[in-house]
Amino acid sequence: MQNGNRLLPISVQNFENLRKSNCIYADKTAYVYRLVHDVAQFFLSRPRRFGKSLLLSTLKAYWEGKKELFSGLEIEKLEADNAEAWEPYPVFYFDFNGVNYNNENALETLLSSLLTRWEETYGIDSKNSGLEERFQNLLIRVSQKTGKRCVVLVDEYDKPLLDLVDNPELQEHNKAVFKGFFSNLKSYSEYIRFVFITGVTKFHKVSIFSDLNQLNDISLSNAYSGICGITFDELCEYFSENIKELADEQAMSYDECLAKLKSQYDGYRFHPMGEGLYNPYSLLKAFYDKEFGAYWFESGTPSFLIKQIRENNFDVRKFTDKTIYANERTLKDYTGDSLDLIPLLYQSGYLTIADYNAQRRRYTLAFPNEEVKYAFLESLMPAYVPSATAGSGLDIFTLEDHIENGNLDEIRNFLTSLFANIPYTSTDTTFEHYFQTVIYLVFTLLGQFVNCEMHTFSGRIDCSVKTQKFIYLFEFKRDESAEMALQHINDKDYTLPFAADSRKLYKIGVSFDSEKRILADWKVEE
Repeated sequence: MQNGNRLLPISVQNFENLRKSNCIYADKTAYVYRLVHDVAQFFLSRPRRFGKSLLLSTLKAYWEGKKELFSGLEIEKLEADNAEAWEPYPVFYFDFNGVNYNNENALETLLSSLLTRWEETYGIDSKNSGLEERFQNLLIRVSQKTGKRCVVLVDEYDKPLLDLVDNPELQEHNKAVFKGFFSNLKSYSEYIRFVFITGVTKFHKVSIFSDLNQLNDISLSNAYSGICGITFDELCEYFSENIKELADEQAMSYDECLAKLKSQYDGYRFHPMGEGLYNPYSLLKAFYDKEFGAYWFESGTPSFLIKQIRENNFDVRKFTDKTIYANERTLKDYTGDSLDLIPLLYQSGYLTIADYNAQRRRYTLAFPNEEVKYAFLESLMPAYVPSATAGSGLDIFTLEDHIENGNLDEIRNFLTSLFANIPYTSTDTTFEHYFQTVIYLVFTLLGQFVNCEMHTFSGRIDCSVKTQKFIYLFEFKRDESAEMALQHINDKDYTLPFAADSRKLYKIGVSFDSEKRILADWKVEE
């Protein structure tokens, strides 16, 4: 797909290939200039499919002195008066993508293969030594041979760890391999000119972070908040023709298309004062397909993440009511063995910075956009109700007509059947909370306006749902009667905020039987 005569770089993560293929490139080289002229060694955390590999590849091309690839870009002007610019340096690029780390010694095999390639390139014989010694020797000998200090680039360092969340023994083994191997970055820093490490998460117990205290973590730096992703100005500057084509295909105006792109793919923030960023992969796919799809989730939400949310009774309603809080330490650190999901959800891109309280030094986190919100909740639903799949009679499409038309009996029948198909679990999950979670997921995925535990002047409504014609107020009770649940709505005057609303309002009391684990009773009052 082209913008004029320029191609959309779908899945192109190599800077040299991108430039030689005449692809569209949102110029990020001013950031590269700032990085390479600093004395620090850097770490950057960003979600998957957010441009980290392309950034590393751009840095590689710069340090290899490939000036021709940067023609017409910002860094060409910035380096115009620098006589030492574009001198080639020895570059060691560690790419941890594309390997199955569940295989025994997969990490060691990859490291050995990379070292062998570089040893052959520079005529160094140290294959009989261990990995740590070979890397040490490589840094020293190459620096001596070339007269230049080495450049070390590490792409997705944490993949050999994240892939093994369900295999803690092998994960600990890989941590130990990292501890010995990458400790060389500090011990032999006199032979190193530049270091840049990327990943999704920051395992602070790994030596890259516990030993390498000189690494400058720019993940929450305002100065680098836009280093990956697409800003609104970049969207309009580089993709205006694609926006027009998408708008025409969807029978929209240009401004309507921009608004839809914003709601679907914008909203990522990596600093409270930073610009909102669009997911680059999703944007490119939307332009290529000329559709507003959920592209970031094509590979699915990691099963271990869904499992932890379910097993740790995480209140999924917090995702949309903006009551997920964190401090800077929480956002930057993730040990890999913590039950606290917040840093992993943030670093993985499921949550982003929605607000910041400077006085409390507290971040508020939320879904970045509609693409993430609905695709994430869809992936959660099977964890709670495995049978609620399309065509099963328990899918949300079946429920949608009943909700829109106010068919209360059918709504009750559907929910009763839905909950009856929830598999038995021996966990201590509070049944009332469990049922609220399922209802929340169902109605949110319907696209209806749902508000769980909505605050009023007199208390909190368990769940309110609004459609074009109806308002439903739900109150849930465990091992108490539906009549008592309904009485609670009346006693608390929960209907008062809707007194001026012309839509028909239903007060619904719901009772759960925790022993039988079923929806036991249901009472409605208009």
